[in-house]
Amino acid sequence: MTAPALDLQTVFLLLKARFGPQRWWPAETPFEVVVGAILTQNTSWSNVERAIANLHAAGALAPAMICRLAINELEQLIRPTGFFRQKAVRLHHLAKILVDRYGGDVAQLCAGPLDQARGRLLALPGIGPETADAILLYAGQRPSFVVDAYTRRIFTRLGMLSSSEGYQSIRARFLIALPQDVPLFNEYHALIVTLAKGHCRKQRPECATCPLQQVCRFASQNR
Repeated sequence: MTAPALDLQTVFLLLKARFGPQRWWPAETPFEVVVGAILTQNTSWSNVERAIANLHAAGALAPAMICRLAINELEQLIRPTGFFRQKAVRLHHLAKILVDRYGGDVAQLCAGPLDQARGRLLALPGIGPETADAILLYAGQRPSFVVDAYTRRIFTRLGMLSSSEGYQSIRARFLIALPQDVPLFNEYHALIVTLAKGHCRKQRPECATCPLQQVCRFASQNR
């Protein structure tokens, strides 16, 4: 059988056929997505879930409630995520901006031309490109593709990226090659995460059962 021509659409279709809908990001409100995007920096999602459970129990998963907490109280609630002092300051600052400038509405923070909304987020302390794009896509429902370490690993192994490409260059490839569609970007990023965790791991990758093995340069070299 001839392998399909390798492009970003083909990769998406192969992943979707194997894994199906991912229903990601798991959150009850847009603000909970924002909180998760900040807390997941440099930690596992299981630690974020513990911190979010703490915030739920404290009735603090709303911008106004975060603003009312003392920083040391917020630190203890999000302590499971590590770097909790830095994250508490960042989260408190963002919550205050949401309340003071946008009436606590995440959609308003993410509104307007996409580049301007993205720049607005990137200007906030502790918000880098990956976090900004996650907030735009999952909380703001804007078509901004999220590039993470999993994306770099998978597409470098496929032979579609070089290891030296920067974040903006990789993001631009997805934005140019794919329709500007929020559900598509959402599903694609979630599928990338699923593949990276289950097959395309950094150590001991499971190439033999990977849905991309027939089109992957790394897999062919390691058969």
